[in-house]
Amino acid sequence: MAITATHPLDLPRQHLFWILHAGGWLGYFGLGYLAAIAYGKPSGYWVVPFTAACTGFVVTLGLRYLLRACWGLPPRTLLMTMIVPILASSAVMDLTTRTMLVRFCDTCAPTSRVAYIAYSLTYIYVVLAWVGLYMGVKYYRQLQDETQRALAARNMAHQAQLKMLRYQLNPHFLFNTLNAISTLILDRDNATANRMVQGLSSFLRHSLDNDPMQRVTLRQELDALTLYLDIEKIRFAERLRIETDIDEDCWRALLPSLLLQPLVENAIKYAVAKQISGGTLRIEAKREGDQLVLRVMDDGPGCQSLEGSQLPPGKGVGLRNTRERINVLYGDAGSFSVRNRERGIEVTLRLPFENKQLGGD
Repeated sequence: MAITATHPLDLPRQHLFWILHAGGWLGYFGLGYLAAIAYGKPSGYWVVPFTAACTGFVVTLGLRYLLRACWGLPPRTLLMTMIVPILASSAVMDLTTRTMLVRFCDTCAPTSRVAYIAYSLTYIYVVLAWVGLYMGVKYYRQLQDETQRALAARNMAHQAQLKMLRYQLNPHFLFNTLNAISTLILDRDNATANRMVQGLSSFLRHSLDNDPMQRVTLRQELDALTLYLDIEKIRFAERLRIETDIDEDCWRALLPSLLLQPLVENAIKYAVAKQISGGTLRIEAKREGDQLVLRVMDDGPGCQSLEGSQLPPGKGVGLRNTRERINVLYGDAGSFSVRNRERGIEVTLRLPFENKQLGGD
């Protein structure tokens, strides 16, 4: 089981508050006690910083509930609302602490109203520090929550976009396949029609049941592609020729499921189906450094309206689909390019090379 480190501010809110609250006032007492020892105070003087810490612990709890009740107010209004409670908290801390202090210092008792007011502000810096820390942590948690909600929304939109792209089925493929099945039935070639129906069923089941967010190995991808090509081979027979050239270390490389199918379908539609003699489809997979390079090539007529790697409007829906999936999944780490060869078209995909380890799930 993997163990991950947890940031202190990622603890549950109540636990985090009590840890910081108790720890802060305990630390305040510790500093006060060490200062008393350093200045040679009597042994019983520890009761003074202890009283200050205990009183601060209690009065700042009241400030916490007030801050929670007023948290929705505008910052300026919240600040104005907290001025009097902060002053009152400082005065209460001074009153209780000075009651203990006069036991050790006769001259520390206030002798006038002005002295009372001055002494009442003695602990205001401590209270302000507590309020600042509390608001800082609360604002941090609020920002963290908003960030998580934004990330969750982005992730949901990301998954919805991927599923939309992944589940797009080319109606031409279904129409042509069903039309071919209908023709076979009319020609009473029931055995071939049955094989095509079974092939179509297997391909559609794999396409719809497979999680679009899950990556598969190149071997699994080519096995799925075989389901599609088996259907097309029934349609085109010897007119469709398939060649593959896969590097040995690419078989376990990971890629999005059914990434190659739209590219192969596009090649069959524009390169094989439009030629009386059919055509050859070539699929290559190479490793170049830290990239998996996939190429789908055909020997068809090419695309005269192709400008650089820009697809012409209204054509190449499968290519656009694939390019968009790579962009959504990998961003700048992946790339998609298409070019005319001397004869035919070559589509090249570059993905980060990630290898599924042997024995992995």
